[in-house]
Amino acid sequence: MQTNMVGWFEIPVRDMDRAKKFYETVFDVAIAVHELGDFIMGWFPMSPEKTGASGSLVQHDMYSPSETHGPLIYFTCLDVSQELGRVVEAGGTVLKQKTEIGDGHGFMGLFKDSEGNRIALHSNK
Repeated sequence: MQTNMVGWFEIPVRDMDRAKKFYETVFDVAIAVHELGDFIMGWFPMSPEKTGASGSLVQHDMYSPSETHGPLIYFTCLDVSQELGRVVEAGGTVLKQKTEIGDGHGFMGLFKDSEGNRIALHSNK
């Protein structure tokens, strides 16, 4: 790998305003809220010059906050289709094939791992 493994994270929320206020207060940051179709996302600040992953709060029907199910983690890779191509053989299930995110943000895909966890992939090509 040429990069750190984790490239993005999403934290499920039921009430974006309440969650935004909570995380802004706890971390003393400004969260930018964006409506992307059915998704409402509260993006954590990101600086390209700094190392580490950034992420978002997400409000959507398919996201459920849970102590046991946790956030959705995106693993960075060179091309999402390569890793998705190995999921079934490794004992998992592809949930969403390689999909363009739009606005130059690259591509994503989803799979269920051998333990039943929903995991995401991200690549720029």
